Amino acid sequence: MNLFSRGTPFRRPEPAVTPQSSARPQAAGTVVLPDPALAALTGEWVIDPAHSRIGFSVRHAMVTTVRGAFPEYQSRLYFDGRDPARSQAEIILSTGSVDTGVEQRDAHLVGRDFLDARAYPRMRFASTAVEVGGSDVYRMTGDLTIKDVTRPVVLELTYIGHVTDPFGYQRVGFDGTTTINRSEWGLTYNSKLAEGGAMVSEKVRLQFDIAAIRTAPVG
Repeated sequence: MNLFSRGTPFRRPEPAVTPQSSARPQAAGTVVLPDPALAALTGEWVIDPAHSRIGFSVRHAMVTTVRGAFPEYQSRLYFDGRDPARSQAEIILSTGSVDTGVEQRDAHLVGRDFLDARAYPRMRFASTAVEVGGSDVYRMTGDLTIKDVTRPVVLELTYIGHVTDPFGYQRVGFDGTTTINRSEWGLTYNSKLAEGGAMVSEKVRLQFDIAAIRTAPVG
């Protein structure tokens, strides 16, 4: 994932440009060459759940926003510093772990009206491509599977930073977001309001506040 491309030891003062593209904005489809120093970051990474949040927000009753998270998940991240396009990410979430802070609401979400966690215990995101979207901004295309329905989504990712912690682990942080129409994944349950409109919005914003660490300490 090219989102790891600007760690503190390798930060460039300005975004890289080719001689042909200098003095004008980056055109769509322009290839941005990675910094050779990124090779040092090549390897396996995992999400640190103690310092990360994979969640969502959705408009409720047209006037407020409900927020929730999936605290139970597994992750696999691979970054190729020489060829970021070969980088990969996979996150598998437990649908039954959904937590909005209201027990009754959580029970409804894991039931057959929504996630049907008993029949579909997992959701999955698997990346298919990564490209640079701008300074510290990246686009990760991937397949999102909910209730055995798989559709493509594009995550807008913002790079936060890269450090080595006091225990010798390399860490990288980023925020990601995308908005989906839940009905496209079979989440069609809803109630209508007397004033018109739906109790729960069709649009759901997915949020990835991620701290990732290498799977082994830095020597």
